[in-house]
Amino acid sequence: MKDIKNIGVFFGGKSPEHDISIITGELIISVLKKMPEYKVIPVYLDKQERFFIDEKLGSLSFFSADNYQNKLNDLGAYNLDLDSSVNRLVFNKKGFLTKEVIKIDLAFPAFHGNLGEDGSIQGMFNIFNIPYVGCDLASSGIAMNKILTKIFYQGLKIPTTNFLSYSRSDWEERKNSILEEIKNSLKWPVFVKPPHLGSSIGITKVNNFSELEQACEVALHYDDQLLVEESVENLVDLTCAVRGYKNPQASLLQESSFSSDLFSYEDKYLSDGGAQLGQAEKKIIIPANLNESITKNIQATSLKIFKKLGCSGIARFDFLYNKVSGEYFANEINPLPGTLYHHLWEKSGVSIDQLIKDLIKDALIKQAEKDASTHSFSSEVLGKLKGLKLAHK
Repeated sequence: MKDIKNIGVFFGGKSPEHDISIITGELIISVLKKMPEYKVIPVYLDKQERFFIDEKLGSLSFFSADNYQNKLNDLGAYNLDLDSSVNRLVFNKKGFLTKEVIKIDLAFPAFHGNLGEDGSIQGMFNIFNIPYVGCDLASSGIAMNKILTKIFYQGLKIPTTNFLSYSRSDWEERKNSILEEIKNSLKWPVFVKPPHLGSSIGITKVNNFSELEQACEVALHYDDQLLVEESVENLVDLTCAVRGYKNPQASLLQESSFSSDLFSYEDKYLSDGGAQLGQAEKKIIIPANLNESITKNIQATSLKIFKKLGCSGIARFDFLYNKVSGEYFANEINPLPGTLYHHLWEKSGVSIDQLIKDLIKDALIKQAEKDASTHSFSSEVLGKLKGLKLAHK
């Protein structure tokens, strides 16, 4: 496997989940700082898509300061050196008399939401053939599109709630017929969601037809697509995390309780310290209050999704459980869970230090397999084209 020294932790990004990404990034940086075999390099991508690299960015206090935007501008942005970035990433910043150069051997993405967790940054890592932690481009892209996720579930015959989906252009062209189609095809209540976002941003529970149009407009404010799905009543919200590459391991199940019919952004990150951050202990139960059979079925389903989707490193799977009927429905996939869902792994017997070490090891194994594949093909096609003119009108 490749020897690495410099690990770049990438966080921030142009996403509504920007602030949550900062929290995840700082957690990972704080753990890596305790590992003398690595040099951790904070790589912050601001909302204008500028790269900032500095040790000062490796502290949550930097971003909690009121004037942190001014402090960023004082640091100055780095540029990605396209010519030098081969099997690594090279960033540089030109000073008055000198040029500062930063080299990264392995990327540890901590982005959430679009333009980072959705395969975008993974595509950049692939281009420059740098090892990186977590799911690849394809699995990230499907997981971060709730519509594709549900189509994927249907193909594997994994139970999921009934749904309809539309593009923004569909909505603009035939809004009234879409509203009627939803009313006639799905049972109330329904959830209306922007399919590319996480953290419950832009999601509305709709109880009747009069609330539907506004909820669709809200979702399309954040996304160019729209997902409408039936609600699960008598609901228990369940979460299973999976980690690994060759032999993935499922965590214990987490049961979450919340203040309304929707596990909101406030419930996840603000109220009592945030259930998704593992702080709201009164609102999360680990292990979940389920019988052994249901627990094993959900863990097995999570592992099946992880493997079939081609996930690696880490992912989180959410389920909706009807405590009256005993039915469960696969809901969303998070290919890079906030704070790595370390609180659930700790309850499952895996420390945050061990989790991060294993994620780095898996990233290097995956990269070694990629490097062992042939990426070129010898062809005589171009030689046969001498003197040939392409037809055109």
